[in-house]
Amino acid sequence: MSSKPNWPCAALAHADLADRTTMRVGGRVEWLLEPATPTEVAAAYEACRERGIVPRILGGGANLLIDDGELQGAVITTSRLNRLFRAPVTASASDALAADESDYRRVAPPSREENPRFVAWAGATMPAIVRAASDLGWSGLEGLAGVPGNLGGGVAMNAGGRWGDMWDVVELVRVLDPDGGVRDLPRAECRPSYRNGGLERSVVLGAVLAFRVDEPVRVKERVREYLLEKRRIQPVTEWSAGCIFKNPPKERSDGRSAGKLIQDAGCKGLARGDAVVSELHANFIVNRGAATAADVLTLIEDVRDRVAQHFGIALETEVKVWR
Repeated sequence: MSSKPNWPCAALAHADLADRTTMRVGGRVEWLLEPATPTEVAAAYEACRERGIVPRILGGGANLLIDDGELQGAVITTSRLNRLFRAPVTASASDALAADESDYRRVAPPSREENPRFVAWAGATMPAIVRAASDLGWSGLEGLAGVPGNLGGGVAMNAGGRWGDMWDVVELVRVLDPDGGVRDLPRAECRPSYRNGGLERSVVLGAVLAFRVDEPVRVKERVREYLLEKRRIQPVTEWSAGCIFKNPPKERSDGRSAGKLIQDAGCKGLARGDAVVSELHANFIVNRGAATAADVLTLIEDVRDRVAQHFGIALETEVKVWR
């Protein structure tokens, strides 16, 4: 790869990545590409393909562990695609996604009852989407209160929990396929499942989100209740990557979640360096300040081994690992 390639968007060489993740661990990447629009994402992806690079996509950095050292190749970040719009009343879902930012500025938004839909680019943050929906009294995403990360990753992995999932409100998603083609996928053509949006290797560029109209005070109260409950049982104010392991099939675990299995195996408080299994929720590993990726990855294996020894269950990681 050329030392100074002509990238079609803003680019940083040898960029640190730790502060771009919610766990705050990890090394650097040879090239960090920062497109500002979905069109620039496609151009950056194509530029990587022309150079024989398979780029990684970095959203809000939740549900992700990046190894120490330097990753070769390129990472495309969606951080500059932090855009959320009211969908026009007359536009189809595909047309709404095709509009650019200036188009939305020229059109007055409809009343909140008229068209309860958002158009969100991949970098729109989950907290901002939940907050905007609650302000309008739009219901459907209250259960994602307190969930970090961005829309792209939330759609790709069907982020959520006991009170609801991302795909509860997805009407249509625009994706960039591995061959560089762009497609619009209606919900009916997708098969989202537990922690999987069913998009395989396609990259989320944006989505149309459809809600139910409710009273703002009611939606805000549900958001507040869910957030308070999550703060009571999860370390949402600490550095973590979210839940580390997927819940195993209930028939194999006697209905116990991954967190309950880890807790019953005596793993709460188990530590490697500054990485520690949360005392609040055993399926979270938190960074007390100076953890390395090696600390976290070693602790994950420690926990996996203990659960296997106690219960004969091999836990599957939910968090993604870049090496």
